[in-house]
Amino acid sequence: MTKSPWSRHRSITAALAATLSTLVACGEDETPPDQTPSNQAKLRVIHASSDAPAVDIYAEGQSTPLFTNVKYGDATAYATVPAGTYNVQVRAAGALASSAPVYSTGPLVLGTGHTVSAVAAGLLASTDATSAFRVLPLTEGFTPPADGRTRVRIVHAGADAPTVSIDVGDDGSSEITGLQRFQDTGATGVELPSGQALQVGIRAANQRVTAFTVPALPSRGEVFVIATGQLSQKPSAAGGFGLLAAGVGLVRQNPVVYALHASPDAPAVDLFLGNTELVNNLAFGQLSASLQVPPGSYTLDFFASVHGGTRPAGAPVASRTTPALVAGESYLTVASGFLSQDLADPTGAPFELLAFSEGFTADASNVRLRLVHASPDAPMVDVSPLEGGLVPAHAAYNDVPYRLASAPEGLSLPDLKVYVGVAASAASSRSPTARFQVPFGFFAGRGVFAVAAGALSPRPGIDAGFRLVTVDTSTSPWSALNLFPLP
Repeated sequence: MTKSPWSRHRSITAALAATLSTLVACGEDETPPDQTPSNQAKLRVIHASSDAPAVDIYAEGQSTPLFTNVKYGDATAYATVPAGTYNVQVRAAGALASSAPVYSTGPLVLGTGHTVSAVAAGLLASTDATSAFRVLPLTEGFTPPADGRTRVRIVHAGADAPTVSIDVGDDGSSEITGLQRFQDTGATGVELPSGQALQVGIRAANQRVTAFTVPALPSRGEVFVIATGQLSQKPSAAGGFGLLAAGVGLVRQNPVVYALHASPDAPAVDLFLGNTELVNNLAFGQLSASLQVPPGSYTLDFFASVHGGTRPAGAPVASRTTPALVAGESYLTVASGFLSQDLADPTGAPFELLAFSEGFTADASNVRLRLVHASPDAPMVDVSPLEGGLVPAHAAYNDVPYRLASAPEGLSLPDLKVYVGVAASAASSRSPTARFQVPFGFFAGRGVFAVAAGALSPRPGIDAGFRLVTVDTSTSPWSALNLFPLP
């Protein structure tokens, strides 16, 4: 296979032109692969190049495309074509047939009776041979699956992912090992259970990298599952690492959750899901390690921390249910409120979970800061860099109430060490209730949650005092820093 730049058109050889002249009348149809007529072959395209636009697919020398407007994540129907040798060309969707292709496969042999899935993979913008755009022509040869099973051919097309292992069930035992980039598991496929969602773990160098919840596959089905996108991008990004199940769609990574202990009167806690301990000995102001779970909502049980990982006997000190956690998203989940207050009291601020998805806009020059109000006894607040020692009337963050946060994309603030003040929104005086020195220079180019936590009027010996907990989402895992009020 050879790659052509955007500006260059491959010459049409006389031999290919003669062979391709028979293609004028060919097009898409839905004939199943096992019913391919004699002297014919079948071809489809699976678009798994995360940075490539929608494309039209041509056979060289033909003015009518085989496939049009194929977008990232699409799998076309099969086109029946005469068996032969083809130069398949890729053009931007809507481009003239006479325009230079963005990519040409070079001679591609479609044998009699063969069914070929051509997988567009790699990065169109890359000049690195290890990740550059390419088309992988994969001749299908699935072994018929048993009833209640699906044949799956797994293709590693993650543009920046290392050699991986596939762990069906995400139980720590890999069924497929040593799968290199732009390689696949073979024409016959591997047999997996159908009719049920599957947990699929991705491992590299004996470490778990991420996991997916693959939707239920059809009984006796034959499916390509392609690892695509970039691990270096956010899971929620358009080009983030995902699994493309041809004909099913793009499956995003399971959601990732970080828990922050911000309940002023709660002790250090252990956090359980059923009998499984998720978090051990998390104290006020501390951030947990990352937790990756299948999409959904979960009821979590909180216990005062004890040694060991076994669920304690007796009732938890609190049980709370998370909001729905969505695939591809990362969440900061804040345990806030007073453990001593009654959950049924509408006037109080009882112990609860507040969840905020990570949606920061990239900003190379500044910090992107999102304010989270998680101080249960503080009023609605204004928060801003100080001007003349005061919180300005038009603050960076105005009227933020308890339990809520500022916009998900974060506010762009300059790369400077600044003093930040917190004032009650309704107060006539703009003197700050609390002020902090925030090292924004340390956070340049990063997305940071600033969580107002602790009690503004703490009970001596009972409540943790007011502070800002900054959570830096640019690191993996995320990290937290407690900033205390200046005297």
